[in-house]
Amino acid sequence: MQNLIFDLDGTLLDTETMYMRALQAVLHERGIDRPYADLTATFGIPSRDALVRLQIPDLENVLAEWGDRTLAYKDTVSIYPGVTAALAELQETGVNLAIMTSKRRFEYERDVVSVGLDQYFKVTVVAEDVAHGKPAPDGILLAMQRLGADPAATVYVGDTAYDFTAAHAAGVAFGFAGWNGKQPVNYHPDRLFTTPGDMLVH
Repeated sequence: MQNLIFDLDGTLLDTETMYMRALQAVLHERGIDRPYADLTATFGIPSRDALVRLQIPDLENVLAEWGDRTLAYKDTVSIYPGVTAALAELQETGVNLAIMTSKRRFEYERDVVSVGLDQYFKVTVVAEDVAHGKPAPDGILLAMQRLGADPAATVYVGDTAYDFTAAHAAGVAFGFAGWNGKQPVNYHPDRLFTTPGDMLVH
């Protein structure tokens, strides 16, 4: 593997609780009560797309309130164990590393730059950089373009079916971030990484 492109939420960062509890609180205040499992089913796609799929009214205001409310749950975010060490070693061995995320730029700055995780990546693609978010391949294609990467030597690492679909639509292999405690459901990743260190031996 010469090029690794990473999703963020659920892959490098454990952010599910922050986003889902914030959304659940915003909806509850509007008299909309949805089971936590229904909300998490949209985790991994752009926030706007998630609200559309959930058929939430007054979408723009909810989107803004959701973004603001996540700050109240910022302390629940953490980098998965072993991720930082694996990224440092991959970078040292000459692998080109990039991020392609559904996060908006302010979220990337807040969650990634603030903890110094950005230092390992040559390229970053956020939600504002593309017209269509996952499962469309736009973000992965743009990351490869910026890296000058060969699709045959590139793996997109993520944790959802949206990531799997986007990777294959972009013509690259999909690696599942199995260190987050989840399992692929109804799809088969090209590579299964049980720990971050597994990426060093593929």
